[in-house]
Amino acid sequence: MLYQIATLLLDVIGGLLTGACLLRLYMQWQRVPFSNPVGALVFALTDWFIMPLRRLIPPTGQWDISSLVGGLLVQQVQYGLLWLIAGGAISGAVVPLLAAFGLVRVAISGLIGLLIVHAILSWVQTRSPMSDVIGRLCAPLLRPVQRFVPLVGGLDLSPLVLLVLLQIAMIVLGHLQAAVLTGALQG
Repeated sequence: MLYQIATLLLDVIGGLLTGACLLRLYMQWQRVPFSNPVGALVFALTDWFIMPLRRLIPPTGQWDISSLVGGLLVQQVQYGLLWLIAGGAISGAVVPLLAAFGLVRVAISGLIGLLIVHAILSWVQTRSPMSDVIGRLCAPLLRPVQRFVPLVGGLDLSPLVLLVLLQIAMIVLGHLQAAVLTGALQG
């Protein structure tokens, strides 16, 4: 029971910080301005550890590598703490690989959340700074799907198709992670 509670708390805190790091990276890559509520939240959650990292790892072109490294470090700490709490049930050498899986899992979960919010906001037709930011973040993801999925009765089904594809990616990722854990437990 204690392990489950610790896992939940570490998942929430680690997921929030990792997601903020990845959103910071994605917003900078898409050149979405941070002068909006989403950008303010991202800065508030990440500045305290991304800015020192940026002194060590400067941005390269459009890529803020320090945000990516920050997200990976948060996942590393999260899985390291879980490894310690579990009493080293698996080899510690697997922790960095689990952290990488965690980073991808948070990225996919974040994209799913972004698409769901985008779909809901498109139904109510609100014009707010937040809906504009979310629309700009979802557009590059939806464009390739929209080329293959035609409008059905004037309804854009591309978010639904992309959500299904992301869910499939999450299932595949879960199976890969389980295979790594099974191999680590047997080895």
